[in-house]
Amino acid sequence: MNRSSAIIIFSKKIMLRKSIYLKTLFLMLCAFALLILSHPTESSAKDNNTVVSHNQPQEYKIIGYVAGWRQGWTSADIDAGKLTHINYAFADIVDGRVTELNENDTYNFQVLDSLRIENPALKLLISVGGWTRSTYFSDAALTQESRYIFAKSAVDFMLRHNLDGVDLDWEYPGHPGAGNVYRKVDKQNFTLMLKELRRQLDEQSAADNRTDNPYLLTIATGASKGFLENTEMHLAHQYLDFINVMTYDYHTGGSPVAGHHANLYPNQSVHFTGPSADQSIQWHIDAGIPSEKLVLGVAFYGRYWTGVRTENNGIYQFAPGSDRGTYRFDELRDNYINKHGFKRYWDEEAKAPFLWNAAEQKLISYDDEESIRHKSHYIKARGLGGAMFWEYSNNFGLELLDALYHELILNP
Repeated sequence: MNRSSAIIIFSKKIMLRKSIYLKTLFLMLCAFALLILSHPTESSAKDNNTVVSHNQPQEYKIIGYVAGWRQGWTSADIDAGKLTHINYAFADIVDGRVTELNENDTYNFQVLDSLRIENPALKLLISVGGWTRSTYFSDAALTQESRYIFAKSAVDFMLRHNLDGVDLDWEYPGHPGAGNVYRKVDKQNFTLMLKELRRQLDEQSAADNRTDNPYLLTIATGASKGFLENTEMHLAHQYLDFINVMTYDYHTGGSPVAGHHANLYPNQSVHFTGPSADQSIQWHIDAGIPSEKLVLGVAFYGRYWTGVRTENNGIYQFAPGSDRGTYRFDELRDNYINKHGFKRYWDEEAKAPFLWNAAEQKLISYDDEESIRHKSHYIKARGLGGAMFWEYSNNFGLELLDALYHELILNP
């Protein structure tokens, strides 16, 4: 072989090796690219999880209170797929123990349990107390022994009816209400009651192998400063999964003024407006509660006043008439909203609707789809945990629940 031939052969070998090297490098790069795509970096994994989590139904809570004393409702009346939680109202406190209040409670719990077929993620809680059943909370919270007995009875009640948690609706800690017992030490004892109940619920979660799905503890809080002054929310919230703020009934049948009862904001142009949902939420945050634990209350009912003075279409006017009360939203839709002499008005500053009948001098304050849209946007802007409403049977037509579901779940 001459030198020229050797050089040619050597060059061909070099080219062959270079070709093999390039092919090998290409295959390695392809494999690496596939590895990156199938195993995202920590940063991209967090971003992807955020997107997925943000679109899950549990991102915002939609909590519906269901009244046990209402008759005739069935599982077909409740759209379980649009709810994350149901709070059954109410259980009573007898001799310091949580006990059934209504004769049909056992049947109602069976009906609610059947809703899990449609929505397996649905959480069912028992709400203890309420306006007329907060009488003996103070006694139940008074001593270490009484708190233990109360908490054990609450857990037993929950297990007896196959529930997922306990919601306390102690309406009047530390101050008088509907004939309730109260003491100054309610402020500290409420916290201790929640601590004991949290302890027993956690123990039961461990015993039932529910560490990934623990039993829940929540409360309903008054929307006033007075409620917060009589509690230790900066301490109590650590024992709670979330807090339902009752941001309604700002004006009631006992109010001398016909005003909004569920307004999102105050109307600054009016001399006397009363508080608003925004103010109540801020008071709770100022009390030391993380915003994500706060759930905004929505009213599925309206309040009315008669004999209302006619200025300003009745809103924020004195109402000396004796006929005052409430209407279910279904009644408002069927008989009052732009019907029978009633005209719907919108308070842009308060973000609240009202109905006015000048001939009858009657005003009705309520929540509707438009006000719920604004409240949903507020929930997202303030980083709140979601919305709850009182009470499901007030709107079997589902317009208001549909509005919440559309804003908080479909368009979070």
